[in-house]
Formats: sequence, C-alpha cells, structure tokens
Amino acid sequence: MSDVFNLPELPYSYNALEPHIDAQTMEIHHSKHHAGYVSKLNAAIAEHTELHDKTIEEILTDVSMVPETVMQAVINNGGGHANHSMFWELMSAGGGGNPVGRAGNMIETQFGSFDGFKEDFKKEALGRFGSGWTWLVADESEKLSIMSTANQDSPLMQSLMPILGLDVWEHAYYLKHQNKRDAYVDTWWNVVNWEKVSELLDAALA
Repeated sequence: MSDVFNLPELPYSYNALEPHIDAQTMEIHHSKHHAGYVSKLNAAIAEHTELHDKTIEEILTDVSMVPETVMQAVINNGGGHANHSMFWELMSAGGGGNPVGRAGNMIETQFGSFDGFKEDFKKEALGRFGSGWTWLVADESEKLSIMSTANQDSPLMQSLMPILGLDVWEHAYYLKHQNKRDAYVDTWWNVVNWEKVSELLDAALA
C-alpha cells in the first residue's frame, strides 16, 4: 500500500536561504526531521482507513475524528507534517522586506506598525519555553493575533488559521546559532516570503 502522506520537495535548494539559514540545517531539518514526522504519521494511521481520504489540515481541524489510541501520535506527527509543509513555503531566497498586500495592510492596522509587529512576534518566540512554534493567525472575525504552540501542535486545532509560522525547536537553528534563539529570529525576517503570507491570509478569509 502506498503512503497516505508524502514528504514535499522544497521549493528551493538546501543552500538557497544562506547566509540566514545554513544548508546543513535545512537538509537535516527537511530530510530527517520532517521526513520522520511523515513516516510516523503514516504508521499511526495505517490501519485507520477512514482517515486516508482526509487532508492533514482536515484531520487537525477536527482531531476528534482520530481514534484515541493514535490521537497523540497524529497530533505530534501530523502537526509536524502540516507545520513544516507550510514553513518551507513561508521562506524564499528573495524573501524579506515588508509585508505586502492584504497581510501588510492588516499588520499595519492591527499592530500599529511592522516594527511593532516584529517586536511582539519576537517576544512570543523567545517566551516559548522548550520546543514549539510561534504563529501569526487569523480568526473568522478577520482579527490577526500572535500566539505560540508547544511541540508540533497546530493552531488549526483551535480553529485558527496560521498564515505565518516560525519553528523555534532547537533543531531549526542550533547548528548556526547554538542557544541564541534571538539571533535566529532576527535573521529569519530576511527570508520570509510575504507574498505567500498574503496568499494564505486571502485563503483563510475567503
């Protein structure tokens, strides 16, 4: 039987985001960590065929559909798969600069300024104890908010639509920055793909 979920190819080479994110980190992060989540997710749902025609987003949005015996494995590894699949697309070699489109306008309006938004986002990222993610999410009322989640938990589990996410697990930055998460956050802005963020926001609010 073929796998239900597969590791997506990166939309760029492993060294494309240098000097901000190094090639070795990208290769290990994608080919080992993300691949591991995909493998364990497929193993967890192998016998639960009722989940095989669902997207990972559909599963995480209504995780109660998952049998209790494998629910935590699906949250951990399905979240890891969904989070990373988005994360790769939220970065590009030509990234950085200021937010564009609807996302740019809403960030400016709701956070006062882009610099103010970055400051709040960084504070949330540095405040996440241990492993997890920092997010910009949209809700049904078209309100943007910054939040963090532990481990590989997805905002989808809280009926929130992630439009920007930063992986703050140590494996995402330790080879280059060691324990300096703040330096990693600062340099990450140079690769953010704001066109993708705006695209995700438009989809979330459609």
